[in-house]
Amino acid sequence: MNPYRPHSPRRPLISTWAVLLLVVAGLWWYSHPSDRVTRDPEAEPKPVVARGDLAADEQNTIDLFQLASPSVAYITSIEVRRSLFSLNVYEIPQGTGSGFVWDKDGHIVTNFHVIGGASRLEVTLADHSTWEGVLVGAAPDKDLAVLRIKAPDGQLKPIVVGDSANLQVGQKVFAIGNPFGLDQTITSGIVSALGREIKADNGRTIQGVIQTDAAINPGNSGGPLLDSAGRLIGVNTAIYSPSGASSGIGFAVPVASVNQVVPELIKHGRLIRPGIGVSVANESIMKRLGLAGVLVMEVQPGGAAAKAGLRGTRRLPGGVVLGDIIESVDGLPVASLDDMLTIFDKHKVLEEVELGIRRDEQRLGIRVILQEVG
Repeated sequence: MNPYRPHSPRRPLISTWAVLLLVVAGLWWYSHPSDRVTRDPEAEPKPVVARGDLAADEQNTIDLFQLASPSVAYITSIEVRRSLFSLNVYEIPQGTGSGFVWDKDGHIVTNFHVIGGASRLEVTLADHSTWEGVLVGAAPDKDLAVLRIKAPDGQLKPIVVGDSANLQVGQKVFAIGNPFGLDQTITSGIVSALGREIKADNGRTIQGVIQTDAAINPGNSGGPLLDSAGRLIGVNTAIYSPSGASSGIGFAVPVASVNQVVPELIKHGRLIRPGIGVSVANESIMKRLGLAGVLVMEVQPGGAAAKAGLRGTRRLPGGVVLGDIIESVDGLPVASLDDMLTIFDKHKVLEEVELGIRRDEQRLGIRVILQEVG
């Protein structure tokens, strides 16, 4: 065996200092790009080219905003709480929304869900003046409410009221409000559909609702939906969105309903509604009994139903005798209390309706003169 082994050829080694120098040089080169570009000491701003007149639709939107935006208000609902430790009272902003000036008396229209549960309300006008808002009246079934502020009439610009009866799918609409607290924001779109139905917070159905793709986000609620002439055609109320932000499907209560409800709230503080003076069974009870329609539980003494001879549910020694079950109103089928009240809302107090009822195994028609109910 050869005691000598051949040596492996030696590889040249780069010193650590050389590597560091290369890294530093590279970093310097990349961090000083200005040393690799050519400067032009004679560079000047480019000349501005006049754009000419605005397009007609652009000018219309500008004019519309200038006309309607002074009528739009920013509403903050404030909750008053008491500290558990110091017993001091402090205020917490609960939410924000929009509204608009209804008249020179300082009435502000908004959504009920914007102000519901608030301990105090602040209304900020377009001129950035802030006023305490006092609740005048509310119609939760319609998701509408009226506040009042003590601003001078010179600072109040009532909105121009339009018509929602002649709206057409495809016509332009505009929303002005305060999405995410960004006041005086305008968005545009079209009427996407008419005659939609949505649910109010209390479960009642709001009918005849306008659907629009104008961007409506949290904070827009209670603000106006306008036609291309800047007239009020609806009150922005809800959006359909899993994320809670605008997804191109917004809803507005039509101005025809607003113009009917708001004067009632200003006069009476509540919506004067037609009814028959009964209390009815919960829908869950009807489902358990396997019944369809509206089961009368109690009849108000001296009320419209009592005068017409309707019977309520009675407890007898032998058991419970169910009251009359209302199955239709004026020939229209009634599957729930909401259905019945929706039909009543199309009438006025003292108008007569015909109820189709089931009593025991008989079906009867009973005429009832509608009375005022709360």
